Amino acid sequence: MAPSAIYYDEQQKPLGGAGAALEAISDAIDQINMLKGKAAGNKLPLIQAQATNIIIPPPSPPLSATSSTFSSSSSSSSCPGDGDNTSDHDLAPSLAENTSSTFDTTPQFDSDKDKSTFRDFSPSNTRIFAFYAEQHAKQTVAYNLSARARFHSASRVRPQLSIWEAMEKLNTLIDDSDPDTQLNQIQHLLQSAEAIRRDGKPRWMQLTGLIHDLGKLMLFFDGAQGQWDVVGDTFPVGCGFSDKCVFYEQGTFEKNPDWGHQAFGTRYGIYSPGCGVENLIMSWGHDEYLYLVVRDQSTLPREALAMIRFHSFYPWHREGAYMEFMAPGEGDKELLKAVRAFNPYDLYSKTDEVPDVEELKPYYLELIDEFFPNKKIKW
Repeated sequence: MAPSAIYYDEQQKPLGGAGAALEAISDAIDQINMLKGKAAGNKLPLIQAQATNIIIPPPSPPLSATSSTFSSSSSSSSCPGDGDNTSDHDLAPSLAENTSSTFDTTPQFDSDKDKSTFRDFSPSNTRIFAFYAEQHAKQTVAYNLSARARFHSASRVRPQLSIWEAMEKLNTLIDDSDPDTQLNQIQHLLQSAEAIRRDGKPRWMQLTGLIHDLGKLMLFFDGAQGQWDVVGDTFPVGCGFSDKCVFYEQGTFEKNPDWGHQAFGTRYGIYSPGCGVENLIMSWGHDEYLYLVVRDQSTLPREALAMIRFHSFYPWHREGAYMEFMAPGEGDKELLKAVRAFNPYDLYSKTDEVPDVEELKPYYLELIDEFFPNKKIKW
C-alpha cells in the first residue's frame, strides 16, 4: 500500500496583480516550511527561525520563452527550500574534516576520450525527448511538496537493505533518460568508482562514485510515478526555468502548470538572490532521494553529499545557470567545485570496459563499512 501523503492541487488558479503574486509566494513558503517542520521533528525551531528571515522578493514579470537567462547577485537571505545546511545533519563532517585536497585534481582516466559524443540530446532521439517532455511538464512545486511528504511520512515503511544489496536490486534498471549507456546499473556504479580509484582520489569519493545512483531504487518502491520523477537532469522548482535546461528551446516546460505562474514562474520565484543552492527545492528524483537517505546514515563529508545531490544538476554545474542563488563566500563555491570534480567520473566512465563485479566486491564492501556505521540502510 502506498504511504499516506499530503497532496495539493497542481492546477494553479489565475492570480492578478502584485498583491496576489506576493500572497502566492507567501502561501508556498508556508506550505514548504510546514512540511519541513513535520519532517524534521526536533529540528522545527531551527526551521521556524529560518522562516522568519525569509525575504520575499518583489514580483517580476513571468519569464518568456526567450528571456530566462539569469544574472548573479551578491545579496544573501534565507530560502524556503527542502535542503539542509551542514548544521542540520549530524554525521556528515564539515568541509574541513575528513577531506583531501586531491579530490579536485585533473582527471586522467578520460584524457583520450572524445567527449563530444556524450550527452547527445538531439530531439531526433525520440526516447530521450519523450522522457524530458514528460519530466518538464510534471515536475511542479505541488508535485515536489507531495513527493517530500510521502518520503517523510511517519506511516511510510522504509525498506532496509545493505548498500551492496541495493546495488544488486538496482541491477535490472535501464535509465530512459541516459543517451550514453545501455549497461546495467551495477556496472555503471563500479565504472565510476573504479575510474575515481585509478586516479588516486580519496576513499570517500570512491564510495560516492559507487553509490551515487542508488536513489534510483525509488522505482522499486511505492510512490514513484515512473522514470520522470526518478532520473534525468535536475533543476529547481519554484522559480523560472532556465533556458540552459535540455530541450528548453523545444518548449518542453510550457505544459508545466508553473510556467508563467505569478509566483513560481518569476525570475527568483519563492527564493531570493544569494540564498544558497542547498536551500533550493530541487526537482524530485534519485539525487534528492539518496541525499536524504545518506546525509543521516553515513559519515561522508559535505562534498560527497553535494556530489550526490547535485550531480544531475547540469544547468548549474555545466552550463552556469542559477548562479544567482549561490550564497556569498566560499561555501557554495566549494560545493560547485566538488560537483564539477565528480562529474567526469559519472559521465565519461560509461565507455570503459565492463568491470568484474565479484573481483571488486571485497574491496568495496570494506569501503562501505568505513563510512556507513550500520549494515542495513533505511531507504
